Amino acid sequence: MTCYLRHLAEILRKAGIEVTPENKRDLDKVIHSLVNVTYKNCSATWKAVKMAIAENESDFVSQLQEAWNK
Repeated sequence: MTCYLRHLAEILRKAGIEVTPENKRDLDKVIHSLVNVTYKNCSATWKAVKMAIAENESDFVSQLQEAWNK
């Protein structure tokens, strides 16, 4: 479910998001939605997240922060 979150520590820090046991699942759902990948497809999500970060990290951080704060 959240296999890639540990790799996003710096991105999440920049977005002002603290991962907790209580919010992990919700954060995972937000990230899946953000990259338009069906929930629980960890491999495809991680691949899409890496591409989004490579294309424009600051844009991804902003989008993640906005989506999380909704």
